[in-house]
Amino acid sequence: MLLPPVIGTAIPVVKTLSECASYSRTIEPYLPQLYSLPEQIWTHIADPVALRNIYVATNPVISGLAFSIALFPIFLVVSEVNRNWSQVDRVWSILPTLYHIHYAVWGRMSGLNTDKVDKILLFSLLWTTRLTYNYWRRGGYQIGSEDYRWNLIKGWIGTPAFFVLNVLFTSSIQSVLLFAVTTPTYLMLLSSRLEPRFTPLELTLSRALIPLIALEWYADGQQWAFHEAKATYQKTAKVPQGYTRAQLERGFNTTGMFKYSRHPNFAAEQSIWVLLYVIGALVTGEWFNWTAFGMIQYLGVFAGSTPLTEWISAGKYPEYKIYQKRVGKFLPWPFGKGWDEKEMEVLGPKVTEEARREKAKKGQ
Repeated sequence: MLLPPVIGTAIPVVKTLSECASYSRTIEPYLPQLYSLPEQIWTHIADPVALRNIYVATNPVISGLAFSIALFPIFLVVSEVNRNWSQVDRVWSILPTLYHIHYAVWGRMSGLNTDKVDKILLFSLLWTTRLTYNYWRRGGYQIGSEDYRWNLIKGWIGTPAFFVLNVLFTSSIQSVLLFAVTTPTYLMLLSSRLEPRFTPLELTLSRALIPLIALEWYADGQQWAFHEAKATYQKTAKVPQGYTRAQLERGFNTTGMFKYSRHPNFAAEQSIWVLLYVIGALVTGEWFNWTAFGMIQYLGVFAGSTPLTEWISAGKYPEYKIYQKRVGKFLPWPFGKGWDEKEMEVLGPKVTEEARREKAKKGQ
């Protein structure tokens, strides 16, 4: 039988780095706080000093989890009232960094060394800046903006089932996911009691997060530049510098990094959160620990959404199926024919014409 933690102690006393990754020692004893927290906050809602004490006395994972759960009814109501299911999408780039700020603030208020957490927070701020900017640039924060895939899914499964999906996943699990993916930082916070600083290897890996963000930024820029050139071409019939007519008429980007990976930004994004988990595992020496749940959830989102995105692209662009066969989804294929622009300038029109004829036959 697990004994509750000592009153006033929000994190356990750990004697080894391995204990920092123990779910039964560092999380399970604090779960009762999750049930009592709402009542405590409501009772002292008008007392800032009491609220501060509650915050410090609550395990940071429990308070972070509670916040992610509390967002669920807000996302649900707003999405259903506005008939727009991209509410979580709008804060996707912000919430993980808020949780990292939470760990840093809680650690300072509790008198812990936050050197490790601060380094992760720096990465997180850069990650948020890149993703938020790209989302804004694409019009994600405009009124009425919505991921086109949600309405597509709604058309497939019907309104009642889509509401169930919203309750069970879109407005709920996704919110918890954005918290769960940051939990390796909790392990780093706990480990700071025993090892206040990263080892040289851990520091190197934490710094490796920055180049991955830079790769995402570069891929975003290439994608943006291509679609801007494509829009200009469609409007003026003039081919912008740096592109060919065949590339723009193809409809999807095969230039730069996209010549070698169909989704280089997705590859970097997944690598970031896998690497964060690896750092947490390395810090504690426990390669398989409970924080893998968030990472696996995050990878699961890409495993589900990427095939849907590609199915839509393959139906929209005739040459996309060839692109799928020759270019790796996330990582470049070291073997195989690869993408040859000169060959596709000849083959592409033939494939497009064949697709047009096939579509015409089906329309008869």
